[in-house]
Amino acid sequence: MSKPVGGDARVRSAMRDARAEAVIVLAVEMALFVGLAFVDKVKGWGILALPWWAWMLLAAPALLLMLLLLAVPRADLSPGRVRNVSLGLLGLLVASDAVAVGVLVAALAGSSAGSLSAGDLLAHGLVVWLTNIITFGLLFWQLDEGGPRLRAERGRPDPDFEFPQDARQRADWSPRLSDYLYVSLTNAIAVSPTDTMPLTRRAKGLMAVESLISYAVVILVVARAVNVLGA
Repeated sequence: MSKPVGGDARVRSAMRDARAEAVIVLAVEMALFVGLAFVDKVKGWGILALPWWAWMLLAAPALLLMLLLLAVPRADLSPGRVRNVSLGLLGLLVASDAVAVGVLVAALAGSSAGSLSAGDLLAHGLVVWLTNIITFGLLFWQLDEGGPRLRAERGRPDPDFEFPQDARQRADWSPRLSDYLYVSLTNAIAVSPTDTMPLTRRAKGLMAVESLISYAVVILVVARAVNVLGA
């Protein structure tokens, strides 16, 4: 496994980079939900007669988490409380994705399913699928080895995820948010681990939940949209 990174300056630099990456990724997730709400309003789409602004509510936890990271510039000095709040908000994002999938599945199973266009289904399905990947990538990043702060301080003696670089014992390497987003992406596509293995029960549980959400979106929503296009 990786050895401790060491050095207060290096830890602070790593935390600044990690916080900046997280803010950018959260902004993308917010943009996806807000963009979908805008398209719903313009095109007059309405899954289960939901108002267009309902999709913006699902982005609220991402906004709160982004504001937290921006408003606490020295969050890396008190990781306990900030990390706990972050995990709570990420949990709400997971719930938002689950609610969005439930809405789509209910719409497909309802009596008005025939009125849903392929564009309507694909737009909603794509946004839910992408935000699911982002949310779980952030969760993996926050949970593995106690979060980015502890990884920067002590390395990875007991990780939740085993990356290929861990087996090579590279002392100068530590996973960044982009690495966890890649894990989340491949898990959503393959519906199973690929090159990075979950080692703990919580890591396996989170990957299972993400796979189920992704499977529901791809199999139910996208398949239905393809059928509509074919018709």
